[in-house]
Amino acid sequence: MKIRKGDRVRVISGKNKGKEGEVIRTYPSKNKVLVEGANVVKKHQKQVKSTMQAGIIDKDMPLDVSNVMLIDADGQATRVGIRVEIEDGKRKKVRFSKKTGSVI
Repeated sequence: MKIRKGDRVRVISGKNKGKEGEVIRTYPSKNKVLVEGANVVKKHQKQVKSTMQAGIIDKDMPLDVSNVMLIDADGQATRVGIRVEIEDGKRKKVRFSKKTGSVI
């Protein structure tokens, strides 16, 4: 997956199209990401412990990674590529913006 935790992304399809948020968590085995403020559902929760909140709560649910696009430094949605750069004789993989070519 080319999207990582902490990246700022925009939802490009589905009922949350156009919403932006930060990636809270990634699920590489399921190919999903959890985006803050996107795909929020209402969940009816019973109080299990005295400290837990009961009632109807809002919960973020994972989105498929194909439905989000990374937002570049200039605020545009872009695809992400990976290339190998050599620094001080060491190979290093870096992510770059396909739109501008700059390293992310």
